[in-house]
Amino acid sequence: MPTTLKVRRIDTSTPQAAKQLAALKNPFAEQANVVSPASKKLTQAVFGEPLSPVKVVERVCNDVRQKGMSALLHYTEQFDKVKLTARGLKVTADEMAASYAAADPEFLDSIRRVRDNINQFQVGLIAKDALLPVSEHYELQLRYRPLKRVGICVPGGAAAYPSSLLMTVCPAQAAEVAEIVVVMPPTENGANNADMQAICHMLGVKEVYRMGGAQAVAALAYGVEGIPPVDMIVGPGNIFVTLAKKHVFGQVAIDCLAGPSEIVIAADESAQPDFVALDMIAQAEHSPGVALLVTWHADLPNEVERSMNKALALLERGEQARVCLEEYGAFVIVRDREEALKVVNDLAPEHLHIQTRDPEAFGEHCDNAGAIFLGPFTPVAIGDYAAGPSHVLPTGGTARFASGLTVNDFRRRTSVMNFTRTGLRSIAEDVITIATKEGLTAHAASVSARLTDRPLQLRPSKKAAAAAAAAKMKK
Repeated sequence: MPTTLKVRRIDTSTPQAAKQLAALKNPFAEQANVVSPASKKLTQAVFGEPLSPVKVVERVCNDVRQKGMSALLHYTEQFDKVKLTARGLKVTADEMAASYAAADPEFLDSIRRVRDNINQFQVGLIAKDALLPVSEHYELQLRYRPLKRVGICVPGGAAAYPSSLLMTVCPAQAAEVAEIVVVMPPTENGANNADMQAICHMLGVKEVYRMGGAQAVAALAYGVEGIPPVDMIVGPGNIFVTLAKKHVFGQVAIDCLAGPSEIVIAADESAQPDFVALDMIAQAEHSPGVALLVTWHADLPNEVERSMNKALALLERGEQARVCLEEYGAFVIVRDREEALKVVNDLAPEHLHIQTRDPEAFGEHCDNAGAIFLGPFTPVAIGDYAAGPSHVLPTGGTARFASGLTVNDFRRRTSVMNFTRTGLRSIAEDVITIATKEGLTAHAASVSARLTDRPLQLRPSKKAAAAAAAAKMKK
């Protein structure tokens, strides 16, 4: 008989509320330095000492950078318990075609419809080149070009994730990225999963590799024999994948440092408790996942908790979700709508679901969220799987400054300037004045030299003249 769920409560009218709310912002912040018993045992076996996740990632990434394919295969065997050859890393075109031919037609139809939804939305977002012409003076342009080669990490541990494949590959294809490289762990839920192979075939992905974890991120960033490096790495993953993306950032671009999934639900007396309960459980079943309810309706937490207890007893992953809700879930009781807005913006959640009488009006004042879901009939699961915007979103409060993945993240911006002599003359005085003030006289000279037909004549600066005179006296 499962125990009765008890979700912690935070009342903002109490003195300890500020500290409790601060702890909710990123409950996984210390995870990078925590060695779990399982991790301690594994790192002891692999490295001879119980390294923290940060140290594990540093060691793995540096080894792959220095030793290439041999290190990649070594860590794949050590961490995934799969012994592969360099040839066996790649999922062949024939394998993907066979999986596609054997796939459930109804499943493939769903994948096609979702692909079309994502493509339609992402294509509509594509930023266009900008041009500012000033007749006979100059022409300024902002030009966009797609990245050439992008690596996409898809998880494959506890389950297979077709949605993650679609939500990353489709925006890259909409951007017209020429080379898309998908990496998944060498597991039955990863690169060896027939459905995942079938989707890659449908999407036209040519490069799919059986590799995961920090070693896969390093291989994408630095390149190994037979696998050239990429320009950008995107996609979700566990703490080791996230830390590896952080480690290689600068060598390549990354999308964001996404942690475990999270939801904040802002609700009033109009919210249906059963809906709120299932929305919170849906995030908690990621295990780990953060699920918070922010409400100014005092009775709602009790009603939601009762609904949760009924639902958890019936759901397949109910027990995992129960543990997660007790550890990372919370009901936050606020004074009123205005305080709810302040709390929500301060938390800056990945997913914000608004279940109030006027969700549009509430949402207009919510500046910090990865994605916002309005009203009782827009559950987060719609965004996770099918709506169109990518479900790769900022977590852990980073929605204050970060945004979800879009087609434009796969495109570089380049400014292009083209001046005539008349145009240069119109702006030259300002350039020369500022460059001279900064002591960068060559900058100033590179402008003034173009405004005369006479040969370049530079007068030495006082400092240069003094140095020349001193050198002459020594002779």
